[in-house]
Amino acid sequence: MKYDRILIRYGEISTKGRNRHKFVDKLRKSVKDALASYSNIKIEASRDRMYVLLNGENGKEIIGKLKLIFGIQSFSPAIKVERDLEKLKKASLELVRSTFKEGQSFKITPKRSDKSFELDTDGINRLVGGYLVEHIPELKVDVKNPDINVRIEVRIEALYLSCETIQGAGGLPVNSSGKAMLMLSGGIDSPVAGYMAMKRGVEMEAVHFFSPPFTSERSKEKVIDLTRKLAGHYGPIVLHIVHFTDIQQAIREQIPENYTMTTTRRMMLRITDEIRKKQGGLAIITGESIGQVASQTLESMYAINEVTNTPILRPLITMDKTDIIKIANEIDTLEISNRPFEDCCTIFVPASPKTKPKREKVLYYESFFDFESLIQEAAQEAETLLVKPLDQISKFHSLF
Repeated sequence: MKYDRILIRYGEISTKGRNRHKFVDKLRKSVKDALASYSNIKIEASRDRMYVLLNGENGKEIIGKLKLIFGIQSFSPAIKVERDLEKLKKASLELVRSTFKEGQSFKITPKRSDKSFELDTDGINRLVGGYLVEHIPELKVDVKNPDINVRIEVRIEALYLSCETIQGAGGLPVNSSGKAMLMLSGGIDSPVAGYMAMKRGVEMEAVHFFSPPFTSERSKEKVIDLTRKLAGHYGPIVLHIVHFTDIQQAIREQIPENYTMTTTRRMMLRITDEIRKKQGGLAIITGESIGQVASQTLESMYAINEVTNTPILRPLITMDKTDIIKIANEIDTLEISNRPFEDCCTIFVPASPKTKPKREKVLYYESFFDFESLIQEAAQEAETLLVKPLDQISKFHSLF
């Protein structure tokens, strides 16, 4: 049987009460943008469900794209059937026959959203289940762990049949929770932090610090590829590449070695905050996890965070590295992050970085040099790119 639509379930959106329609509208836009290359599809959205009408388009490809969209709890390829018992039985039989293999079991899962329908859920179960067993005698019943679960949803306009439920990405639709700036290095953690923030509906732009000639063009390409992977879940992402060489050299010359890492992070945060102001962001996202490295102790974060009152979102703050790596592997960023090209966070690393820096000391050391002009220059002259998902375009374009 050829499916004619895909039924999308909302999950967490369903808990949003009076604001639900706003989240549904955001999700509808996400689906529309992700499927823009399929000219024949039609999207229908209601308070409780969304449908993608295939109209002959490649359902398998579309399913692959829907898996990546935040805000979708689950979805099912489905067929629409008139509210007629004979048509229901025949469509159910055709659906099961299209997937049935010898020895498989089944069950019926009716959902009667429209209580005016002539049969209740037990009646639907007996009617359709009996019809299937009558016409496919080798089909076994298993209500606990069936191979085929025939879902029948009774709605006021029609019946919807499916026998496959595919898990979606969950979370909230993109652009439903305000804008934030992701501090994106070439490592494992920050892309995962960006992914998890996007899953909560955060609109995101990325900021990367680039220090030529100490970091290579391959390092820059690595970060663009990471951004492109995230864009596959989100849509085009703005990436700001900050030239950080002059500041990094000034830090090396002016700050005692064991405090250079603390000052480096402070300068990065100040520059990111300047870009945030210009772009209308409300927060900054980092990939920090407590105690993972010297700059991520509570004492370090206390000293570093002092440079801004902007909220800092740290999605990974209590996660183990193994859990972070698992997510990086699932979202397909791990291999890119492991490419052996250094970013500016890994150059000029002191032999013994301060794990418990004193805020008073770092302020004292920085007071002997005017970093402000370099910070403003770096923020204003950042290179800005629009990075699109791989299936939309194979290169990036500068924004002006």
